[in-house]
Amino acid sequence: MSEKADSPRLLADATTQEIYGELLRRYDKDPTRDGLLRTPERAEKTMAFLTRGNEMDPAQVLRDALFDVDYDQMVIVRDVEFYSLCEHHMLPFFGKAHIAYIPNGKVIGLSKMARLVDIFARRLQVQERLTREIADAIEDAIHPQGVGVVMEAQHLCMMMRGVEKQHSSTVTSAMTGVFREHQGTRSEFLSLVRHGRE
Repeated sequence: MSEKADSPRLLADATTQEIYGELLRRYDKDPTRDGLLRTPERAEKTMAFLTRGNEMDPAQVLRDALFDVDYDQMVIVRDVEFYSLCEHHMLPFFGKAHIAYIPNGKVIGLSKMARLVDIFARRLQVQERLTREIADAIEDAIHPQGVGVVMEAQHLCMMMRGVEKQHSSTVTSAMTGVFREHQGTRSEFLSLVRHGRE
C-alpha cells in the first residue's frame, strides 16, 4: 500500500502533537528550527483551552447560582467579552455579548452570565448558534418571562482571508418570550445596549 493511501489510518492513530508536527512539516520551510520545536505541544494545549467548553455543563454552572427574588424588571449584562473559533476555518472570532432577561421568580448570579458565554464560546462555533445556545440555556434554567441576547463580533476568517474586510462586524440576536412578542420590551433592551455608544 502506498504511503498516500495509508496516511488516513496513520493520521487516525497519531497523537495530537504528531498531527501538529505534520502540519508544520507541510506548511513551514524549516520546521526543525528552535522556535518550532515545542510548537506541537503548545498548540495542543492551546486548542484544549480554546475548546474546553465542550467539557463543561452550562446547566450545572447555572444551577449553582440561581436565587429566588421578587423582581420582575429587566436584568441586563452588557459588554461581555468573548473569544471563539469559527468552525468553518478554525480562525478566531471575538466581540461582545449583551444579555437580558425578565425574571419569573428567579435570577442568575451575574458572574455566571459571563461564565455561560465562555462555556459556549470555547467551542468550535458559528455566531448564530452561539447566540441561540446562550438564550436557550437561560430559558431552560429559570423559565423567565423572556430572554434577549445580542452578539457583535469580528471574524478573522473575513478579515485575514477571503474578502479581507478589516472593519466588518456581524450582529446576531436571539429573542424569546416577551422580547420576541412585545416590540416595546425588545426596543427597551436594544436601546439600553446602545446607550452610551452614540
